[in-house]
Amino acid sequence: MMGCSVYGTYDSFWSLLLNILVILIIVGLAFFLINRSYLVDSGNNERFARLEKDFEDIRRTVEDIKEKLDEI
Repeated sequence: MMGCSVYGTYDSFWSLLLNILVILIIVGLAFFLINRSYLVDSGNNERFARLEKDFEDIRRTVEDIKEKLDEI
């Protein structure tokens, strides 16, 4: 019974090819999801930088208004 196979070499070739294809699809999907998470993360960083810039602008405006009120 050792070494006896039910399937021929033709079937094993196609099953090997199918296994390789499935592995490549899974690896490609993993890379796609990882890259997508980096893109989303960089988008959040850009939004955070804009929010920080807006906060600085508002703070300067409030300081200017405070100075003008002190003059009055």
